[in-house]
Amino acid sequence: MVKPLVKHNIVKKRKKKFIRHQSDQFMRIARSSWRRPKGIDSRVRRRFKGQIKLANIGYGTDKKYRHVLPCGFLKFRVSNIKELEVLLMHNRKYAAEIAHNVSLKKRKEIVLRAAQLNIKVLNAKAKLTTQENE
Repeated sequence: MVKPLVKHNIVKKRKKKFIRHQSDQFMRIARSSWRRPKGIDSRVRRRFKGQIKLANIGYGTDKKYRHVLPCGFLKFRVSNIKELEVLLMHNRKYAAEIAHNVSLKKRKEIVLRAAQLNIKVLNAKAKLTTQENE
C-alpha cells in the first residue's frame, strides 16, 4: 500500500456553503448556488452586521492543501500505460485516476502495471465488477 510523502491535516476556513441572499424567502432561488448581491441598497453587499457572509478570496484554501484528496494524494488522470509511467518518480505525491472512457481490457492492464510500479489507483475497481457479472 502506497502512503503519501506528507499527509497534512487539511484546514478549512469555512465548512458551511455560502447561501444566496434571500434564498430562504423565495422557492425559486432556494436551491440555487451563490450569486453576488448587486443591488444599490443591498445590506449584504454593503456588509452590514448580522447579514449573511459574502464569499471572497480570504476564504480560499491554502495553496499547500488545494486539490489534495483526504488520502493525502493529488489526482492525475491516466488514459494509458504510457501516461501511468510518468508517475514513476512521483508515486508518493500523485495518485492515478483512470479516465472514464478507458475500456475494461486497458483498465486491467493499467491496474496491473500500477501495482508493479507501486502507484495508487483511485478508481481501480471501477467498471470491473459490473461488467464481469453480465
